Amino acid sequence: MRILTCSEADEAANGPESSPQILMQRAGYAVAQFCASQFKFASVCVVCGRGKKGGTGLVAAAALQRIVETVAVIILASAADELSADIAACLSGDVKPIWIAEEADLAGAAAQQALGADLVIDAVVGTGFKPPLRGLAAAAVAAINDAAGMIVAVDVPSGIDGDSRTPLHATAGNMVFPHGVIALIAPKPAHVFARLTEGPIAVNEIGVQPAFVPGASAIEVLTGRDVGMTFPPVTGGDRDIRFGHVLVVAGASGTAGVAALAGLAALSSGAGRVTVACPKSIEATVSSFSAALTTYGLPETAEGAIAATAGDRVDALVAGKDVVVLGPGLSPDVETKAFIRRLAKECALPLVVEGDGLYAFAGCDHEIAREEAPPRVLLLDPEQAARLTGVAAANVAAETLEAVRLASRATGACVVLKGGRTVVTGTADEVWINMSGNAALAKAGMDAVLAGIIGAALARHCGDRSTAGRRLHHRLLDDLHVAAAVHLHGLAADIARDALHENTISATDLLDALVEAFRDCDLQVERNLFYLRK
Repeated sequence: MRILTCSEADEAANGPESSPQILMQRAGYAVAQFCASQFKFASVCVVCGRGKKGGTGLVAAAALQRIVETVAVIILASAADELSADIAACLSGDVKPIWIAEEADLAGAAAQQALGADLVIDAVVGTGFKPPLRGLAAAAVAAINDAAGMIVAVDVPSGIDGDSRTPLHATAGNMVFPHGVIALIAPKPAHVFARLTEGPIAVNEIGVQPAFVPGASAIEVLTGRDVGMTFPPVTGGDRDIRFGHVLVVAGASGTAGVAALAGLAALSSGAGRVTVACPKSIEATVSSFSAALTTYGLPETAEGAIAATAGDRVDALVAGKDVVVLGPGLSPDVETKAFIRRLAKECALPLVVEGDGLYAFAGCDHEIAREEAPPRVLLLDPEQAARLTGVAAANVAAETLEAVRLASRATGACVVLKGGRTVVTGTADEVWINMSGNAALAKAGMDAVLAGIIGAALARHCGDRSTAGRRLHHRLLDDLHVAAAVHLHGLAADIARDALHENTISATDLLDALVEAFRDCDLQVERNLFYLRK
């Protein structure tokens, strides 16, 4: 989902087929839907300014009145005649507003009782606002923050510049600190970069098509819709659909579990078949994890690492496969490195290279970036990206957007730069930012699961790449599929955290959570309510 500045979103909203009244109605229903789906409450207070955001709040109040007995509305005006005709038209006859003409009125009994609701909705100032807040609006925001209930912000929290990329804790001034945010039309820079909340952030496009805004940013943020496009539901009439065959080259003595994790992740993410190629001595152990896994035993060294002679079997290994996942649990043994480099050189299939596989290319990164190579996907941490780009690791972490583009240009690959906000970029310099996931993804085996999910995403869309035009078309699609897999991986981690605890989650818990993650993404598409994070 493309990130738009506030002015770009306004431009998109001013299309010939849109009217302020219609958009406020849609936006208000979207706010009510978000609140009802994310929070439990028996009473609501909506604090409305005089602008369109206030009108959205009025519509939301009317919609919530159908499901909640107690709904209060505070309007920062002395009477209805201070509102525009469009805003006044949003007033519901069933809701008696509390009019607040000056700051002292907020301390009155009626306002204080209303602000004691289980849920308080911030609809004070809109996206045209530039800090700082002053006067009545500033007092209203302070009153919202003092409320005991949960706080939901409509679009951008009041007091924040929607175009800001400054982390919230570093921003001076009076602003709403929400427990959840519902963005309208499109995510704004602040939704992605400013760390507005630790709670859910969702987007409803309210019928506007922001993708067609001329000159809009080439930066996108991932949601469940991207997952839905990459892994569409299979209906009863789709029995001939091809799910693809993923080859996972992984493992060494002592790492059979990691090799199996990558294979199981691919199976759990929609791959039709998965073969795990591993040292012969651990083949039986890998196979024991699931009867659905096919295995292929490779020659090995005395230490249990894949031997260089396994390179003689590359043609047999890749025959009938659609995607190769390379790396989970591989040994840094010199013979294994020789095998990896030969496989990468001779393999004509899309190749996903996870951390352990990258060691083979140290000092010879050009071997990844052959001009006519099929799509390559590299899973990098900041230190690995620093080595590829020549940029200090600290700078990579601070400037992730530029660093991921540099790494992609240096290798000709789609690059997944892992971190607190994982970033993906590829052939066309398009950048996807992922906001799903949590600290548990730093644990052992999590990267193997991610590599398997990416392999399944690419295998699902394998096809003829014989001409230059089709190769470019597929690479653009491949990049999006990789990005969607990253979001799915993070969403599964969030679901596992909610069901268990961040401290107790292991990589195998992600496999179990993938089912619910797919269902969640399908539901986002069904409701037209897309989550940047949950």
